[in-house]
Amino acid sequence: MAREGEAGAWLEAVQDATTLVLKAKGDWIVAHADGADKSLAQVDVRGRRSVIFDLAAIGKLDTTGAWLLHRAQRQFQTQGAVATYIGANAAQATLLDAVTKGDRPTVDHPAHGNPIMVIVERMGRTLEEIGITLRDATAFFGLVLETLGKTILNPRRMRLTSTVYHMEQAGLNAVPIVSLISFLIGAVLAFQGAQQLRKFGGEVFTVNLVAISFLREVGILLTAIMVAGRSGSAFAAQIGSMKVREEIDAMRTLGLDPAEVLVLPRVIALIVMMPLLGFIAAFMGLSGGGLVVLLNLGMSPEMYIQRLYDALDFWDVFTGVIKAPVFGLLIAVIGCFEGMKVEGSAESVGQRTTASVVEGIFTVIVVDAFFSILFIQLGV
Repeated sequence: MAREGEAGAWLEAVQDATTLVLKAKGDWIVAHADGADKSLAQVDVRGRRSVIFDLAAIGKLDTTGAWLLHRAQRQFQTQGAVATYIGANAAQATLLDAVTKGDRPTVDHPAHGNPIMVIVERMGRTLEEIGITLRDATAFFGLVLETLGKTILNPRRMRLTSTVYHMEQAGLNAVPIVSLISFLIGAVLAFQGAQQLRKFGGEVFTVNLVAISFLREVGILLTAIMVAGRSGSAFAAQIGSMKVREEIDAMRTLGLDPAEVLVLPRVIALIVMMPLLGFIAAFMGLSGGGLVVLLNLGMSPEMYIQRLYDALDFWDVFTGVIKAPVFGLLIAVIGCFEGMKVEGSAESVGQRTTASVVEGIFTVIVVDAFFSILFIQLGV
């Protein structure tokens, strides 16, 4: 250990029955941190009520030395000894105070005040965020429509390869899951409907129940929800990842429009593929319902087809076709919009992907309700 006339940092101890005085000497700087740390480690405060650091003889003190002293003070206090400083000049005292304040843990204190006002404040903040999101989403929707209009007027602007790729990814690759879920839902709907209609002797109307509900509402709505969870989230994650990697900024630097390169192919792909997926969902739902009717009611396939023909009219078939492109447009726009809102971290990608699914499903359900009311008012 260094002593007088040598470079280093050390302690000299003076003690009585209850108090231990530690005289710090030398330069307590980062260059001598090892020696200072060893000196502090040798101090035994067992049985002491107080420890006094006498800093009058310190030559130099930097942040490292101040931290070592503060850490020792904290350790002594946990062992039951009150540690204090004496002899520090103004600069040293300021440095020790800064180190002490910097070591204080940050605690999130619960909000105090009137609980009702806290709830109102949170509601107001949430409504403000919703308003900002609606404003930005509306502006983004307008940008997409503008880009789509320019592409229609000048078809050479359309990126056909990218569009076909997304048609395959968002449309054709979704056929298995859409078919399976629709078949099962159709079977469950037919089985439950038959059980309830049997109480009134109207089992034969199970065909009407399955056909009308699946073609007008359930088929296309179920398809839209699955596409929102599958493709909408994929759009948000893909574009969000590109934004994290600054690829979108690179596109703008090269003079490319991200809305035309990234958004429009995805939007067109879903607009085109949603009617196809809706048709497949309706067919598989009717097939699942038909299987249950054949097994549970003993109805022949010919009779089932005839009942379908009698139960359905033009608008029952084409209401789903009308809804499908609208749902595809909304799901694609919401997914791309949330992807563009990613702020540059992996956590933000996850948050925006989740938001795209929630917002997409919510929007689809609300728009479907609007369509239902509109069709009732129009008598179709």
